Amino acid sequence: MDRVYEIPEEPSLDPISSLEENVIRGANPRFTFPFGILFSTFLYCGEAASALYMVRIYRKNSETYWMAYTFSFFMFSSIMVQLTLIFVHRDLAKDKPLSLFMHLILLGPVIRCLEAMIKYLTLWKKEGQEEPYVSLTRKKMLINGEEVLIEWEVGHSIRTLAMHRNAYKRMSQIQAFLGSVPQLTYQLYVTLISAEVPLGRAVLMVFSLISVTYGATLCNMLAIQIKYDEYKIRLGPLEVLCITIWRTLEITSRLMILVLFSATLKLKAVPFLLLNFLIILFEPWVKFWRSGGQMPNNIEKNFSRVGTLVVLISITVLYAGINFSCWSALQLKLADRDLVDKGQNWGHMGLHYSVRLVENVIMVLVFKFFGVKVLLNYCHSLIALQLIIAYLISIGFMLLFFQYLHPLRSLFTHNVVDYLHCVCCHRHPRGRVEDLEPSVDAETRQSIV
Repeated sequence: MDRVYEIPEEPSLDPISSLEENVIRGANPRFTFPFGILFSTFLYCGEAASALYMVRIYRKNSETYWMAYTFSFFMFSSIMVQLTLIFVHRDLAKDKPLSLFMHLILLGPVIRCLEAMIKYLTLWKKEGQEEPYVSLTRKKMLINGEEVLIEWEVGHSIRTLAMHRNAYKRMSQIQAFLGSVPQLTYQLYVTLISAEVPLGRAVLMVFSLISVTYGATLCNMLAIQIKYDEYKIRLGPLEVLCITIWRTLEITSRLMILVLFSATLKLKAVPFLLLNFLIILFEPWVKFWRSGGQMPNNIEKNFSRVGTLVVLISITVLYAGINFSCWSALQLKLADRDLVDKGQNWGHMGLHYSVRLVENVIMVLVFKFFGVKVLLNYCHSLIALQLIIAYLISIGFMLLFFQYLHPLRSLFTHNVVDYLHCVCCHRHPRGRVEDLEPSVDAETRQSIV
């Protein structure tokens, strides 16, 4: 099977022509306007400008600690964003001094956005003309519940534009979980202890919240694409809306609980939060060392072992940042050549949400019984109840998505209801476990590389 890549738009199946048994030929894909690239660039520039403005305000008011933390979160995420774009586009092996200079001054997303827009305008002017360089792409699709293998031609320019889209999707996750999450959490903390919300800080928090929600939504979509690499995924508006509501409620409730817990205990909360993050960070490495596996050497052919180790550390830091605020939708597996476990892993998902729910309840109780009046005219018990209910509603939307709205739910060996029934009902444990064991064919389909 050929290695396949994401393309901007679903291929048209009409007209189609049979190439060989069980393979049909789809019409060439059309290119679409890169709205996602523009939106990601807008979020990056907006959050950067508002963060620098607040740094200036904090410095003017002699609030050194607030200024230092705000600037640190901005710089760390910006540097990681530049490195991500350079890595995806492989610029170190190319002669592009202007692009490297723009990355050096932290404006890499801007120049990349301009490159993508120029590529789109070039394609738009040449619409209808055949490209001299094309490649064949094959992917499976589920049509009326049946697997169909579709093959179509993808031009070099469309593939380049798709590479820009993929780069910005990964950039948005880096910005969201390594920059926007700590920035939003800290600005909320400052707002609680200062009891005021200036316009600049409000704008920064709005940009950070949108960035986090967008990054978490993309995280789900990319997780589905990685797990089912040989399938062409179609996510409709209803599915995207369900994911967005699920992620928005999950992240906002989690971050508000963290902020209230930190405002209650102040420095005493740091060891608990740090230990929580370190457990998530070192979990994949502990599993890797216990498995006795070898370090993967196919991340980049020109990388040394040190370079590979740096990339793996960066991936685990991002993985820990995602799981600290929400579920990553993937389980990292450093011994695997694809670095992720492509199984469905209902147990991993259930364990994550169970632990997070217990943590949230404990932190909310600490705020309720030991918290000072950080929010005037509001009842602490009501705030605590609302936050826990919001988190439970997010779990409900998550279960709704996997049970009814997942684009490839027909490939599941068992669904959410089966797993909950297996966990909650122990009348016939042995028989139920045997029923839930995936067949060889289903497991093979679910673990496609």
